[in-house]
Amino acid sequence: MPSQLVEFIPNFSEARRPEVVQAIVQAIEAVPGIHVLDLHSDLDHNRTVITFVGAPSAAEEAAFQAIETAGQLIDLDRHTGEHPRIGATDVVPFVPIRDVTMQECVEIARRLGQRVGAGLGIPVYLYEEAATRTDRQNLENIRRGQYEALKEEISTNPERRPDFGPARVGPAGATVIGARQPLIAYNVYLTTDDVQIAQKIAKAIRNSSGGFRFVKALGLLVEGRAQVSMNLTNFHQSPLAQVVEMIRREAQRYGAGIHHSELVGLIPQEALVNAAQWYLQLDDFKPDQVLETKLSAALSTRLGEALPTQESRFLDELAAGTATPGGGSAAAHAGATAAALVAMVARLTIGKKKYADVETRMWEILDQADALRGQLSAAVEQDASAFESVIAALRRPKQTEAEQSARLQALEAATLTAAEVPAQVAGEAAQVLALAVEQAETANLNAISDAASAAALARASLTCAALNVRMNVKTLQDRAPAAPLLEAISGYETEAAELEGRLQAALVGRGGLPA
Repeated sequence: MPSQLVEFIPNFSEARRPEVVQAIVQAIEAVPGIHVLDLHSDLDHNRTVITFVGAPSAAEEAAFQAIETAGQLIDLDRHTGEHPRIGATDVVPFVPIRDVTMQECVEIARRLGQRVGAGLGIPVYLYEEAATRTDRQNLENIRRGQYEALKEEISTNPERRPDFGPARVGPAGATVIGARQPLIAYNVYLTTDDVQIAQKIAKAIRNSSGGFRFVKALGLLVEGRAQVSMNLTNFHQSPLAQVVEMIRREAQRYGAGIHHSELVGLIPQEALVNAAQWYLQLDDFKPDQVLETKLSAALSTRLGEALPTQESRFLDELAAGTATPGGGSAAAHAGATAAALVAMVARLTIGKKKYADVETRMWEILDQADALRGQLSAAVEQDASAFESVIAALRRPKQTEAEQSARLQALEAATLTAAEVPAQVAGEAAQVLALAVEQAETANLNAISDAASAAALARASLTCAALNVRMNVKTLQDRAPAAPLLEAISGYETEAAELEGRLQAALVGRGGLPA
């Protein structure tokens, strides 16, 4: 299981055709590193909710595959069900679980939305924490009138234009993608078939009509019983036990009671512990009094102590008396660190009213920085592997003339590759440097030193990579194939000198440093 975990709970407008649900599940499970935790299908709602977890990149890819599959197999023009919906894949929330921030989930939602809109031609709306407009934070506002109304209004009403994708809907409808805190989907069935009672209770408990702040509720008729269908968006502020008790008391007013309750998907353990504490009146209860919680914490601590991090392993390998990893890998690592800082500065700027005029650009910089960080991180291993190929070529036999010729050819090819990798690193470091300098000029002033630090690391990465390129090229017998590399390096260094001048001006002008 990866250290970073994102939960993804897509809701699909299908439950009555098991083969369609299975095809969607298979599309999700086909992505490496994805673990399906739960599947809940409701025939009356004609809706399936799937819960799974994985690393952020895996969750993002699995979500796309699921949306694509559902769009091919579900036709909203033929769909009926009790639950409101606007799309085959109706809603796609990402939830941070472990070592992932809400901001990172927002970024996943934005990237996925852009890809779905452009690649699949499905309109995408961003909601909750990812919303680009305050009126779209609430899912109900986006789903107003359901698929049928959206189909008519999306191309004519500017208020219903999607965040990504075309302003028209096909049989797959539209998809709502976002990031949010853990949500509890909970249904209470009443001892009556009078749906009006359920509707009155839903009105009494939901936030929009004066009830609990973090409760959304509908009154429905499901399986011949009146049902209060709820989403609890913050179980800390609107605890489940109190909500259920309110339903019980409201039902008694109409001569009904609670027949049974139903959990849709998964629930945080803390929500159940809170309910038990409230019902049992354990006023002095502490979470670590739960045996399993205490045991899990102890095992996690021991495991964390026993296993070194990837970062510490790299530094240990770098410090060892071996040829690889070496300066080229260190250059790539410094560049990746610089890109990470650029991403941090972007995130510290996005969402700040004072910097609203550069927010769109900061989103672009963030995407570029994350991509560059991935490329530079990969180059750490690529550089080491390239130099190991040089060592392997040097060890080839050279007793005969044929062996000498083959050895020389292998050595020339390996050395050229060993120059190409740091040349690529130098180019990527130059891109990071340019982004960092732009941030020093325009981004959150409180993070200007971080932008400057990113620039310094990117410049160091470029310098180190350039040294490795030139040293490798120097050992080539035929330097002609490497001429473009040297020319590119010179261009990066010229650009870097100009950027350093801009950085100094920004630090003096915005940061108050002496000229």
